[in-house]
This record gives sequence, structure tokens and C-alpha cells, in this order.
Amino acid sequence: MENKTQFTKDLPNKRIVVERTFDAPLTDVWRAWTENELLDQWWAPRPWHTETKSLTFKEGGYWLYVMAGPNGERHWCKIDFITIDNLKSFEVYNYFCDENGEKNTAFPTMTWKNSFTETAAGTKVLVDIRFSNEKDLATIVEMGFEAGFTAALGNLDQFIEAQFKLRKDMKTSSKARVTTYLNFPGNTEEALNFYKSVFKTEFIGGGIKRFGEIPEQAGHPPIAESVKKMVLHAQLPTLGGHVLMATDAPKEMGFTLTNGNNMHICLEPETREETKRIFDELSAGGTVTMPLQDMFFGSYFGEFTDKYGINWMVNHINS
Repeated sequence: MENKTQFTKDLPNKRIVVERTFDAPLTDVWRAWTENELLDQWWAPRPWHTETKSLTFKEGGYWLYVMAGPNGERHWCKIDFITIDNLKSFEVYNYFCDENGEKNTAFPTMTWKNSFTETAAGTKVLVDIRFSNEKDLATIVEMGFEAGFTAALGNLDQFIEAQFKLRKDMKTSSKARVTTYLNFPGNTEEALNFYKSVFKTEFIGGGIKRFGEIPEQAGHPPIAESVKKMVLHAQLPTLGGHVLMATDAPKEMGFTLTNGNNMHICLEPETREETKRIFDELSAGGTVTMPLQDMFFGSYFGEFTDKYGINWMVNHINS
């Protein structure tokens, strides 16, 4: 069932209460509300987008960002973090400002308390927004807050779908493992079916996933029709617990394959901390081809060529 945003405007008590449930674990939703790399992907209603200048998520810290519009509009905002109860709630001051964080007194200041509760349906977020007077509340409502914030929360729904859609199928255990990752110029399915016939095994992780299954994302062009049927990800066991993983790397998406860059050793550590340690130490002196970052498929992922010319992927499935 589609998630709906519930708005309650309580003028006598100078409050707006917003409630929405997201189809994702609490830890994932908490991260989406507290990490700038994730906030920038959903916080602004389209076609606007958010650009973070600085975020320090701790009591006494702040988030300074700009809401950038399609015609060059730029509205600066700042959120000061007052209290944080990890994975439960955080309270903030929210106000408009200039690019240096100086408050713009022409607009209201709000106090938000964001509460997170894990439910059978996912994670419920309750946003309790308080104003110093009814006029400030009315001003925010007249500025289109309800429609804008509802659209932003809809972005988060789509972002969650994109981030975590493949997670359950890709890996059913958090146990560390090492695999081999192969890239093909468009014939992954043919190659894997050949290997499948040799090793007499079956695909795992929910079978073959295709580029056409990726939800559209703001700021990214649509996937070409010629690419949609290509293989996004597939896993095939070989011998002794070893797994081949593979994807198509089509020229239409900017890939250029040569013998040598089409195979990686893929490490899957158990924790984000171990993932970062291995990535940083193993890539030292080498060439990072994709910085370690959270990806749409629900992973903390990066890749590089080490100082000896060996290609590596480091991949932690977020839990």
C-alpha cells in the first residue's frame, strides 16, 4: 500500500504535526535523515534540489544547506541540532539564513522534533513542528510548506526504493565473503549461462537483475531502451563456495572495457568500519576509480586499482 503523509495543523497550540511511514528498517531511515550525502538526494521537492555546505550531526552541530531551484534560485537554510537520542529522535532549530549561516529574521524560526519508531510496516517518522506564534505558522503554510514537504517525503520513498530494492535478493547473510566480479560489454547473460552449464549450478540472489529495474532518480537521465534489458547484477556459484558476480558495462552508459579492467576481486566485509579500513589501506598508492560511498542498490561501495595494478571492489551491504 502506498505510504501517505498525514498533516495536522494545530493553530491554537502553534504546531504542525507530520507523520509518514517508510518501507525500510529504522537504521536506514535514520541515516537518510542525518547524513548529508543522503539528505541531498531527497530533501528538496523537485525540480529543486539540496546542496549541503556543511553538516555536523551532533548536539551543538548544524546543517547548512541551500535549496537550489531550476532557474538559478538559491535559498539558504540552517538547522541547529539541539538534542539527539540516537535512532529515536532529534530536536532542531530550523530557519532561513545567508550562505554563512546568519539568520534571516524576515522569516519564521521553527523548532522541529523528529521521532523514529520501528513498526511492522517499516519505520514511522513523526515530525512535530512548533512556532512562537500563530502568524509564523500561517506564514510557513502560505509559503507552500505542506505541498513542498509532502513532495520531499515522496522523494524519500522513491529514494528508499532505489537504495534498498535489491538488498534482500543480493545477499541473505552479513557474513564476510570474497567473490570475483566480472564486467561484460553487453553479453553477460550469454557468458553466465555458459558458466552455469559448466558448473551445473543455479543463479542465487533472486536471479538476474536488469537495468530496467532501477527506479528513476532525480538528476539522472532516463535509462536508454537499448540498455534496460541488459544485466545489472547476477550471482552464480562455481566451486567450494566461490561466487561469480557479473554485470553488463554498456558503452551507452560511458563504460569502456578492455582485457584487464573487466575483472575485480570483490571483498564484502561485515561492517562499514572494516569496509572503510580495508578500502583506505588497500588503495593507498593506487588509483581510486570510484570513491567509497552509499549507492542506490543499498551498499557502501567503492572500487580501485591498487599500486600493483590489481582491481578491487569493496562492498558492504547496509543493514
